[in-house]
Amino acid sequence: MRTNISGFALVLILGLFFTQIHSLRFDLESGKSKCIAEDIKSNSMTVGKYHVVNPNEGYPLPDSHKITARVTSTYGNSYHNADNVPDGQFAFQTAEAGDYMACFFAADHKPPITITVDFDWKTGIAAKDWTNVAKKGSVEVMEMELKKMYETVQSIHDEMFYLREREEEMQELNRSTHSKMNMLTFVSVLVCLSVAGLQLWHLKTFFEKKKLI
Repeated sequence: MRTNISGFALVLILGLFFTQIHSLRFDLESGKSKCIAEDIKSNSMTVGKYHVVNPNEGYPLPDSHKITARVTSTYGNSYHNADNVPDGQFAFQTAEAGDYMACFFAADHKPPITITVDFDWKTGIAAKDWTNVAKKGSVEVMEMELKKMYETVQSIHDEMFYLREREEEMQELNRSTHSKMNMLTFVSVLVCLSVAGLQLWHLKTFFEKKKLI
């Protein structure tokens, strides 16, 4: 039983780390945009860097291979803006929880071209450069490892509370939806019975006038 719990905890921790690191390469057609969303909790550090891949290795990057980048929060707050650049980076601490969107746009060209973009986005523990922390503070190896462990545990703790809050929000939404559906069902049944009653009354009145009953 303890082995199963340990294995589950290991999978959970690894899953948390993997969801905190997003490195990808994608193609962006001229005149079009592409957006990447990341669900980040509040008070979490996030860093990202991107660059246009040179289609001709060993030669200068063509002037046409430049992009516009925007990073915004779920509430529309802007955290990064860059126009007509070959590369860039951003770093900030989130003020609110939710989906953060990184959007890239390539200017229109005739004939159309395809730009390859390399994008690396990290959040939480993965966003902290521990090597630089050790160099700047002259921290001993053991102290550094302990700090990393503490930050990891704190991150997992915060992630668990964040997931619990999201679960409570979903449960509240389900309860609200269920209550509205019950009310709608009751109103529908009431309307159907009322219509049926009116139809019976109308038929009865009609037959009485015709002296059929």
